[in-house]
Amino acid sequence: MSALPALKPLDALPQTPASDVKKLGWRGVMKVVNREGKIIVTNHGHPEAVLLSLEDYDEMLAAAEIGRAQRQAELETLRRQFDERLACLNEPGAGDKLMSIFDKPFSYEGKIFTGDEF
Repeated sequence: MSALPALKPLDALPQTPASDVKKLGWRGVMKVVNREGKIIVTNHGHPEAVLLSLEDYDEMLAAAEIGRAQRQAELETLRRQFDERLACLNEPGAGDKLMSIFDKPFSYEGKIFTGDEF
């Protein structure tokens, strides 16, 4: 798969008023879309819609799917790490051991404990 192009912000895209859709006709507007790749249709100067080529649409879908797959993979990694770290709580006697830790006084001796140190 080729590298996906960077997306331009809305204000960097060419614009056409909605009246041009009537004036130029669909073919005329699509000529601009084919030339520019995408175009913002405005109504009284306010953006209302973005028309884009099928190629650009497919690229956007591909980028969204890549991002979704990456986020899912990252979540699965975190879930696995979390499960591995907490697996000891399922061992026999884990509850009693945990409660005994809370029953004992603990002195921090001026230290801060984090993560695996604690």
